[in-house]
Amino acid sequence: MPSRFRSARGRLRFRLPPAWRATFRDPRARSSVLRTVGLTPGSVPLVTNEIHGHPLVATIEAVTIWSVNAYCQTKSLKLTSNLVTRALDGLFVLDLGQIYNGSYCGVLLSYLGAEVVKVESPAGDPTRWRVVGRETHPFVMLNSNKKGVRLDLKTERGKDLFLRLVERADVLVENFAPGTMQRLGLGYPELERVNPRLVYASGKGYGSTGPHRDYPAMDLTIQAMTAVMATTGFDGHPPVKAGIAPADFMGGVHLAASVLAALYQRERTGRGQLVEVSMQDALLPSLTSALGGYFESGGTLPEQTGNRHNGLSVCPYNVYPAKDGWIAILCMTDRHWQALCRLMGRADLADDPELATTPGRCAQMDMIDEVVGDWTRPQTKADLFQLVTGAHIPAAPLVHLTELVADPHLRERGMLRDVDHPTMGRVTVYGNPLRLGDSEPVEPRAAPLHGEHTDEVLREHLGLPDEELRRLHEEGVI
Repeated sequence: MPSRFRSARGRLRFRLPPAWRATFRDPRARSSVLRTVGLTPGSVPLVTNEIHGHPLVATIEAVTIWSVNAYCQTKSLKLTSNLVTRALDGLFVLDLGQIYNGSYCGVLLSYLGAEVVKVESPAGDPTRWRVVGRETHPFVMLNSNKKGVRLDLKTERGKDLFLRLVERADVLVENFAPGTMQRLGLGYPELERVNPRLVYASGKGYGSTGPHRDYPAMDLTIQAMTAVMATTGFDGHPPVKAGIAPADFMGGVHLAASVLAALYQRERTGRGQLVEVSMQDALLPSLTSALGGYFESGGTLPEQTGNRHNGLSVCPYNVYPAKDGWIAILCMTDRHWQALCRLMGRADLADDPELATTPGRCAQMDMIDEVVGDWTRPQTKADLFQLVTGAHIPAAPLVHLTELVADPHLRERGMLRDVDHPTMGRVTVYGNPLRLGDSEPVEPRAAPLHGEHTDEVLREHLGLPDEELRRLHEEGVI
């Protein structure tokens, strides 16, 4: 903390240890609240921002005494170490994400160091209460590292408190149906007027424009509307959805990437912006193999290819039987094919000119799958895995969830972490898939209970006294 601090006639003066950073936030200011005065020789000048309403950051290296002109009150000053340990340290995110899509975007930002506050209605995120009487593992896994605020945005008082939080926020994340935020009077134009630096991240099923914009959207419906289910399963059989939720999570990843791009652009322009990601748009590129085969064949290629390559343009490429399960094997190159033939003891196949190239092998896919399956069937998947990968051929045993949660690789990399939850006991949550070499890892915390940090957040960010918080609780606003 500063060793000396005083305020007189609008001027703040304080003494800081070397390598500290001061962040000034005053949304009421009509111009820059920072100006450099009296810096010591050799110091790095303060960076000032002249745009109305923007948070101001001043970074100083090895400066001992310095002062600034300010129109903000003393409580608007926050001091933090200049040795930033994570990419998004100091950023304040309001997460209104629901279910998977928006929630995953929020948790990714928390992994990068942002303070993420989960804002829920009195009813709570639908994922929280899927199991009657208790919270669910999916909610806990996608909302770790967040603080929890309960706020009724349908009340005028709740909306006012939310707008005051928006004044101080860097990012807002939401994935409501199109028009929901607008009906609440909380669309981007309204929030931009409150905070021009806000990055407003909106996840949508089909986007906010286009003839499908108002269709109800969940991962299953996006899979259906994006031909994922038409390309999953076996030819001539009913459609099959992907076993995972690709639209939700790919949408969340793309939304987080858009947020980071907007934050980077804000560093140059001083302004935030609206960013939008449609789950369908995010999912579409995953059909590259299927669409490539469709275009190249003039639409004659079967859509459903089972466990074979979607475009039927790689062979062998399948899941083959083993003595104790299944193993996935694929030969992306001719070299892989030659190596597999040697493992199988099939010099005749290796020497067959009709099988020397990928197109030739694809023309005899049924025969090759039968040969490979006959070779794998009497062996264990562990032995096959060692043999095939030892020959530098891509392969993997089929792993069940029981094996996955005990996987030492995921545990060593910290992707599965055990934390203590106040009502559920010891639970497993995700670690950070984003590895930045110069960033200190975020230690996962349990997801918040419904409204667990409401008082803390409103005290810290809005300065609300205990008596006002008590009244807000009584009125059902928080």
